[in-house]
Amino acid sequence: MHAFDVLGDPVRRRILELILDGEEAAGDITAVIGEEFGISQPAVSQHLRVLREHGFASVRPEGTRRLYAVDPRGLREAGEWLSPFERFWQGPLAALGTELARGKRERRLAAGSTTPREGV
Repeated sequence: MHAFDVLGDPVRRRILELILDGEEAAGDITAVIGEEFGISQPAVSQHLRVLREHGFASVRPEGTRRLYAVDPRGLREAGEWLSPFERFWQGPLAALGTELARGKRERRLAAGSTTPREGV
């Protein structure tokens, strides 16, 4: 399975969002995913297994709980695949950054010209 096949599923993307900032217990993940997507615990477990097997998530047992966290290997693979295509968005994003900075500067200058100056 290719990295984008793994990431193509909205449930798996949501699970990655849930574990992005650190470890989350399988039960907590299942509760959120079950509520948001209306799927069963076994279905969530299957998605977690796919994420583990393809290097997107790691699991650490702690007593009776299983704690999941993001494993950067799968994301790295996706990034490597995308890297040849970066040229299509790097220039436009840089141009956008320039335009945003220009707009901020113009607003700042316009706001400064409408305030009364001291000593005038």
